[in-house]
Amino acid sequence: MSQKFELKNLATGKSTQLDVMSGSLGPDVLNISQLTKDMGVFTFDPGFMATASTESRITFIDGDAGELLYRGYPVAQLAERSNFLEVAQLLITGKLPTKAEYDAFANSITRHTMLNEHLLRFYQGFHHDAHPMAMVSAVVASMAAFYRDATDIGDPRQREIFAHRIIAKLPTIAAAAYKHTLGQPFVYPRNDLRYCANIMNMFFAVPCEPYAIDPVAAEALDLLFILHADHEQNASTSTVRLAGSTGTNPYAAISAGVASLWGPAHGGANEAVIDMLDEIGSVANIDKFLARVKDKNDHVRLMGFGHRVYKNFDPRAKIIREMCYRVLDKLGKGNGPMFELALKLEEIALKDDYFVSRKLYPNVDFYSGIIYSALGIPRSMFTVMFAIARTAGWVAHWQEMVTDPHMRIGRPRQLYTGPGKRDYVPFEQR
Repeated sequence: MSQKFELKNLATGKSTQLDVMSGSLGPDVLNISQLTKDMGVFTFDPGFMATASTESRITFIDGDAGELLYRGYPVAQLAERSNFLEVAQLLITGKLPTKAEYDAFANSITRHTMLNEHLLRFYQGFHHDAHPMAMVSAVVASMAAFYRDATDIGDPRQREIFAHRIIAKLPTIAAAAYKHTLGQPFVYPRNDLRYCANIMNMFFAVPCEPYAIDPVAAEALDLLFILHADHEQNASTSTVRLAGSTGTNPYAAISAGVASLWGPAHGGANEAVIDMLDEIGSVANIDKFLARVKDKNDHVRLMGFGHRVYKNFDPRAKIIREMCYRVLDKLGKGNGPMFELALKLEEIALKDDYFVSRKLYPNVDFYSGIIYSALGIPRSMFTVMFAIARTAGWVAHWQEMVTDPHMRIGRPRQLYTGPGKRDYVPFEQR
């Protein structure tokens, strides 16, 4: 028997019954799709904090319990036993692949990593100090002009080709952007390397000498990508869905997601962590800095601690913390001033009642920024790395949306507070 929720307007006496929708996990949802028709009102929810914009089967977050599930699988299990490409395939297809299915997917990704040579020349039009995210967003959008054979969103085969192509090529696009900022020659992808090892090689190899890929560095990158692969209806994923709801080509939708991720409140958070550590300067300044954080009249924030959704410890942070220590130990950077400062800040904050009582625990951005720095990746590239990982989730959500027979173009409403209707006044009468 379906549940009903009665809503009554005390001013007009009108009432309506809203259907209560229940998911497999999480709180119930009130179906307000007929509310405007029945009651003549809109709902007001800035930031969509209490609004379910879609029905999805991909990712579930329990913020109170500190739990993250990809297609029902705990992210901790996937981080321990899986790899990024298998997780990407899981998100896109909805099930763990067989060995044959995985091999076919991984081979397809490997064979799609190269870029059209004309597309590579696109980078020559960017200034040498252009931000990598600006280049990546522009190049992804331009892919629709180079790979027009997979832009028919109604064709399942073209959707599959697009999915494989964008996941395969985004690391190559990112590496080309990085090399452009350095003024170094582009390094082509290698089919004999696994996904993350290939990224490290494209980033750091140069033609004049061999480059040895550190297996711990590649493993750390793979783990970071798994943890960043999807995170429910966040700002960038919602942007991909909103853009995609117009029926635009998928490259345009992903480019919109890249642009949204660029914001410091979203994908730029780990970069902000390193900026904060630079501001603190040394271990001796930690107490003074934390005192400023606690001061209500000071606008200083403790970056990399707490989360908008998780009201407990970020489950991804628990997983990545151990890898952070492994990377620092293996790469010999554990004694560096910034890394020593970060670990001391973590230690103090985890014991401080002010932060513990407010559940301001280190989140995934705190540790990922440290790891990226230890790997030699500059902070201007942090959000680009995030984009590479999150593309798996964006593709999964885009495919889920465009195959939904009830898909409708996104059209949020507003509470208008501007001037009422008024007549135009000629220049001479103003």
